[in-house]
Amino acid sequence: MSLGQDPGFGNMGFDFMFSVFPFLFFLVFAIIIGGIIFSIVKYARNARAPQESAYARVVAKRMDVRHSTNHHHHGDNSLSHASTSSRTYYYITLEFDNGTRKEFLDVKNLFGLVVEGDTGYAATKGDWIVAFERNAG
Repeated sequence: MSLGQDPGFGNMGFDFMFSVFPFLFFLVFAIIIGGIIFSIVKYARNARAPQESAYARVVAKRMDVRHSTNHHHHGDNSLSHASTSSRTYYYITLEFDNGTRKEFLDVKNLFGLVVEGDTGYAATKGDWIVAFERNAG
């Protein structure tokens, strides 16, 4: 094969990029929008759920720390910096009189007020725990 000869791919590099890029862009866009819609629907479902109260025992507590990194670029120069942030989600697992267990997201900062083994009346709203009234004694 001589130097100026086409190896048989033509302009496949550019054609391939321009044919696949719109699909990949749409796919990433759809995943992001889908995640946002899922979060909104989940929040709305919990917010509309009726508040229920039941006698329960705290059987477990856990924290879920999520980290994210954001890269910031400044102007045309190559200066950039990354900022990191984290968010901690607190969960409390309850065991009810019938033996079922369910983990609830703590949306009312109850995590530090209850310990494993506590019994009392738990108020729940969908997947959220909104109150816990510990038994005296």
